[in-house]
Order: sequence, then C-alpha cells, then structure tokens
Amino acid sequence: MEKNEQESLKLEDDEPEKINYRGVKAMPFIIGNETFEKLGAIGTLSNLQVYLTTVFDMSRISATTLLNVFNGTTNIATLVGAYLCDTYFGRYKTLGFASIASLFGLLVITLTAAFKNLHPPHCEQGERCVGPDAGQMAFLLFGFGLMIVGAGGIRPCNLAFGVDQFNPNTESGKRGIDSFFNWYYFTITFAQIVSLTLVVYVQSNVSWSIGLAIPTIFMFVSCLLFFVGTKIYVKVRPEGSPMTSLVQVMVVAVKKRRLELPQQPWLSLFNYLPPKSINSKLPHTEQFCFLDKAAIITPEDQIKPDGTAADPWNLCSMQQVEEAKCVVRLIPISLTSILYHIGVQQQYIVFQALQSDRHLGNTKFQIPAASYVVFAMLGLAFWVPIYDRLFVPFARRITKKEGGITILQRMGVGLFITIIESLVGAIVEERRRALALAGPEPVAVSPMSGMWLVPQLALGGLAEAFNAIGQLEFYYKQFPENMRSFGGAFFFCGNALSSYVYSFLISVVHQTTEGSSKGNWLPEDLNKGRLDYFYYLIAALCALNFCYFLVCAHWYRYKGSEDSSAAVEMEVKKHDPHSA
Repeated sequence: MEKNEQESLKLEDDEPEKINYRGVKAMPFIIGNETFEKLGAIGTLSNLQVYLTTVFDMSRISATTLLNVFNGTTNIATLVGAYLCDTYFGRYKTLGFASIASLFGLLVITLTAAFKNLHPPHCEQGERCVGPDAGQMAFLLFGFGLMIVGAGGIRPCNLAFGVDQFNPNTESGKRGIDSFFNWYYFTITFAQIVSLTLVVYVQSNVSWSIGLAIPTIFMFVSCLLFFVGTKIYVKVRPEGSPMTSLVQVMVVAVKKRRLELPQQPWLSLFNYLPPKSINSKLPHTEQFCFLDKAAIITPEDQIKPDGTAADPWNLCSMQQVEEAKCVVRLIPISLTSILYHIGVQQQYIVFQALQSDRHLGNTKFQIPAASYVVFAMLGLAFWVPIYDRLFVPFARRITKKEGGITILQRMGVGLFITIIESLVGAIVEERRRALALAGPEPVAVSPMSGMWLVPQLALGGLAEAFNAIGQLEFYYKQFPENMRSFGGAFFFCGNALSSYVYSFLISVVHQTTEGSSKGNWLPEDLNKGRLDYFYYLIAALCALNFCYFLVCAHWYRYKGSEDSSAAVEMEVKKHDPHSA
C-alpha cells in the first residue's frame, strides 16, 4: 500500500503543473485596468493637438508632426516591450512596471499645465505668441518619454495577458477568447467616449490643469486595480527569446542553401518538438520552402540523446521552420495596416471642427472640437455588441465557421469602408469650405454644422469594428503561442508606421502645393486650402491598399491549415500504418 502511494505521488509529480484558469473572475481587474489606463492615456492624448497649439503656442503643422512622431515612437516601442516581456520578465511584471511609468508620464504633463513657468506665457488672438523655451520643451518631452515607456509595455501585453486567463483547450475557453477580443475593444471604446466628452470638455472649458489631472487620477486607479488582482492571475512564464529561434532558421537556411530539398520533406526533415513547449505542433507547408533547408539533416549534424540538435545554429527543427514561416507569412498582410490607419484616423477632423459651427442646436453650448472623434467611437460601440451577439451566430449557421466569417474577410470589409469614409470626408469638406466663402465676406468659421462631420466619423468607427478588432485577433491567433506579445506589438507597429507615413505625406503635400496655382492644400486656415483634394488622395491610396490586400488574402494560408504537402502527408499516414 505504501509503495502504491509513492508511485501515485511520483506520477503526480511527473504531470505538468495544473493551471487554475479564472477566466471571467479575472476579467474585472484586467478590463478595469485596461479601461482606466485608456481613460488616462486617451484623456490626455486626444486633446494634445489643441493643448500644444493653444498653451504651448505651436503651429498646427508643428503640433501635428510632433504628435505623429510621438505616436509612431510609442508604437515602435511596443516591439521592445514585447521582446522584454516574452524573453525575460513575463506579461505580469512588464504590465506592472509599464503602468507605473505611464502614471508618472501623465503626472509630468499635468505639471506643464499647472505651473506657469513650465509653459509659454498666454497670448491673446492676434498677438505675437512666444513659443516654448528649451527647458519647457525638454520637460514636456520627458513626460512624453515616460508615456512611451509605459505604452511600450502595456500595449503588446495587456490583450495577451487577458487571453491567458482562459483555458484554450475547452470549448467555453475558446468561445471566451473569441468574445474577449470584441469586448476588450468595446471597453476601450467606452474609455475613449468618456475621454473625448467629459475630459475634453473640462480641458477646453474649465481648466487644463484639472482636465489633465483627471486622466492622471484614472491612471492611478488603473494601477490599483491591476495589483489588487495579483493573486488570481494566470502568469505565463517567459520561455526565452523567441526571436533567437527565428534568426537561427534564417541563418541555417542560408548556410544550407545549396542543398537539395527531399521529395517528402515532412518525412525526411528533422522533426522535433520540445515536450514542455507551449506552441502547438504545426504541419509542414510548401510556402517559403527555401526555409525548409534549415531542417535538412547532414552527416555533420549531431542529435543529442534527448532528441535536440547538438548545434541549433547548424540544424533547426521542422517545427522551428514552420513557426518562422508563420511570422514571415504575416508581414505582407500587416503592411496593409499602414494605409488603413491613415484612412480611418483622419487627423484634420479636429481642425475642421474648429472652423465649423459647433453649437448644439440653437443653444450657446459648443461641442469641443476634439470631442467630435467620439462619434467614431459611438459607431464602434454600437456595432461590436451587434456583431458579437447577432451577426456571428447568424453567419455561423450559414458558413459553419466558428467566427461566422474568416478573420481576413472581416479585415477586408474594414479596409473597403475606409475608401467610402475618405470620399464622404472630401464631399463634406468641400461643402464646409464653400459655405465659409459663399457670403459677401469670407468667414473663418463656416456656418456648416459640425454635425456634418459625423457620417465620416461613424464610418470610421464601423471600419474599426471590422478591421482593427480583426487585426488584433489575426495577430494573436496566427503568431506562435510564445510570441503573442509580438502579435500585439505588430498591431501597434502598423499604427506607428502609419504615423510616420502620414507625417511624410502631409509634409510632401504641404511643400508640393504651397507654390501651386490652386494654392496650398493644407494651410493654417483650411478655408484657404483644399483639404477635400487631400481626402480624395487618401481615398485613392486606400483603394490601392484594398486591392493589395485582396491579393495577399488570396495567397495567405492560416496557421495550422493543411496545404497540398500536408494533405499528401495525411494520405501517406492513412495508407502506411508504419508511418509515424
């Protein structure tokens, strides 16, 4: 009896560590942390265009360029955050440190408004304004730097950390993950709505000091919620740098580039999967077959008794090769996000609103210019529950697909909507400008109601519901499991590249049209420009982007799907009982 008990205990010790998935129970802390973090970040960032041009006395072009560079750098930093997270610290520690950094970053920016010596002196309209001095600009950039550190850790990790709380091996867990993507984005949208209405109103009409202090308080609550839930979180330990494996595949494939591939690579290549790996086993695929050469076993290659390669820089496993293919296969699709973000996030909306009639009906109340973006968020908030609770179950009955439609189909719909959004934006801007110049004397503020900006913003929200959420799900599911933080980083890197490209595009258009006969398209006074032409240009670029996406989507193969070589492998196994 004693011997049997010892054997039983030994078997229990040999079993993998049991994970207690709390799923829904952990969500209030994770979603609460994310919601208040976004309330803090968006509550500050959404009105920075106005803050920099009114309090820091910067020109519109300078403010827009600075914010584009800041947004781009913030999103590029997610790659560094994802690397440190997946390699060294894990998602929990990375999120904790990044949240604190964001809190201090918001505090620094709040101080620039609270203390007069930290921003330029106030100047009335028509006066010559003095811009920020070197010290004031340095302190502001220090706050931006802390926010970059915070966002670099939060953005790639928070979504993956939330999904870690669900069991991916059960039906309820899988459905919980699918719904989590939609509801995760929904809560972000709620935070944006509050930030773009309440917070922006306080900043624009009450006090910049109070208006920037509110997001800082929100960020403090975010940190508090995150650390309160510490004991119930599932914390996935990092497995070491996943990038090393990718680099090894590339290096070994180059080393063995002169070797001939075997006729049945799925049987002949070095096939090894670490027993404790969190990555799912992938079938052999024919795309990027030149990488298969990294798994060809030569007489010089040695295999250890445990089945691993003696020198991983001379021999890689077929599993490593397929994981590398997953990443390479994602890149062409990910490039479509650059023009998508340019099409969906039209940054001149705030300046259009400033030169439109922003009165609410016949009242004296004026909607803050930065708050108009909330209509895009309302469109997104309206669509997400309908998509998740009505459209997906209905489409699932027709297509028999778990998500109703494929992820790429969802993304493609969003890309197409950006074309319509840009065309509507051009038509509305043409009307706004025409009304401003129609009277005997041109007026700075067009009599056109700012509510005419709502249709293009609502279309932008609808595009986000399809493409942005689809992108998050696409990267999460198509990256190898040990690189899911990089999946989140990929989404924000697309946004980062978009910011840089947008800045470059604005600069080129500004310089090219400045001396033209028809005048500058993007002057300080939009009534003297042709922003509508710029929107038509964006629509044309979005149309080209959509065509490029269709080609990439047709070529793409989902992770784990069987292509022709995998199908042959299945046939061989079916008819050969001795095949492994």
